[in-house]
Amino acid sequence: MLQYLIICVLLYVLYYRYRDSQCIKNVSDKYVYITGCDSGFGNLLAKHLDEQGFHVLAACFTEKGAEELKECTSSRLKTFQLDIVNSESIIKAAEFVKSEVKEKGLWGLVNNAGISLPAGPSDWLTIDDYKAVLNVNLIGLIEVTLSVLPLIKRARGRIVNVASIFGKISCMGGPYCISKYGVEAFNDGLRRDLSEFGVKVLCIEPGFFKTNMTNLDLITDNFKKIWFRLPQDVKDDYGADYLDKVKHKLKTRLAKLADPNLMKVVWCMNHALTSVHPRTRYSAGRDAKLFWIPLSYMPTIISDIVLRLDKVKSAKCIL
Repeated sequence: MLQYLIICVLLYVLYYRYRDSQCIKNVSDKYVYITGCDSGFGNLLAKHLDEQGFHVLAACFTEKGAEELKECTSSRLKTFQLDIVNSESIIKAAEFVKSEVKEKGLWGLVNNAGISLPAGPSDWLTIDDYKAVLNVNLIGLIEVTLSVLPLIKRARGRIVNVASIFGKISCMGGPYCISKYGVEAFNDGLRRDLSEFGVKVLCIEPGFFKTNMTNLDLITDNFKKIWFRLPQDVKDDYGADYLDKVKHKLKTRLAKLADPNLMKVVWCMNHALTSVHPRTRYSAGRDAKLFWIPLSYMPTIISDIVLRLDKVKSAKCIL
């Protein structure tokens, strides 16, 4: 009986690997629109897809980012500027995409653009801090998607939404995790709504990677900026040495967790766009698979204790 069970498991694994390895044909006829191509995952994905023969429509926030990407890629790749919090910019970008794809439609949209700052304990932040992140990571993502949805339906294409492992478990206060939970919810609803039209909606959930989002200098500068505007009573709650403790903790954790191999995420994005049978979700990074996902399924009391043990204690902490 045990032998039969082992054989069945092995056959299933072989079938899954075969099914997972099947790729689409004629990529030279397909257009992919990617946001956030100035650097990081979006920049690498644009180059990677260009090398494969896709027509890449790469949206960059800065003119410099667009020019640098254009210089090191083929003539198939077209760059343009996009401000994801500006509706006029999104509409203009959608018109450009429509003029490029014409009757073929849009095979892929990769919603990659995002920010992680401002960030900090919840009682440090203002509503404007929340809006700044939510407008980019969630509202902007939704608006970009809606702006080209008819083109994706025409091609029976793919929508790839870059969320985060922190769309499964909120390890800190502030707007970042909230925005990624929102992306997860939007992704699920969209996937179910569009499945009957042949459109596949996939979600990428990276762990910690060495990008601008995990840049220690940028993060500590953000904390300092917010700290200096806090009322004195809030500073007293946390203690005068709180910032130094946070910087030390971040330096230690990021050195251990931030994976320098960004291609792990790019591979997930590429598979979502090119596989005949893409996965519904892609978790990228060892920390995501081995720590954050298991922790997200644990009882709340356990996850709270685990996260509390790693947290910098405030001066007036009572726990």
